[in-house]
Amino acid sequence: MPVITILPHHEYCPQGAKVEAGRGTSVCEALLEHGIPIEHACEMSCACTTCHVIVRQGYGSLGEADESEDDLLDRAWGLEPTSRLSCQAILSDQDVTIEIPRYSINHAKE
Repeated sequence: MPVITILPHHEYCPQGAKVEAGRGTSVCEALLEHGIPIEHACEMSCACTTCHVIVRQGYGSLGEADESEDDLLDRAWGLEPTSRLSCQAILSDQDVTIEIPRYSINHAKE
């Protein structure tokens, strides 16, 4: 099973974490199943950017982003070349390391 390493995030995961998830699971699903309450305002339907993550290692092992994800990512706060929507980033057999950005688009509007 692949391991997701989550870098420390001040609110969701202050100490960082490592979680195992099955192949074919989205990063968002895996985090939620392990008690890491990442935002997902659209309930993982690829309709917002609140579950945006930055993949620090293992980016190429995730399923390819489709056009709708790419279009949404353009609106994500703190976008980087290895950004993904965690609800659309599907795990393969390789481990990944992710960073949850400090703010989401919801925080940026407040």
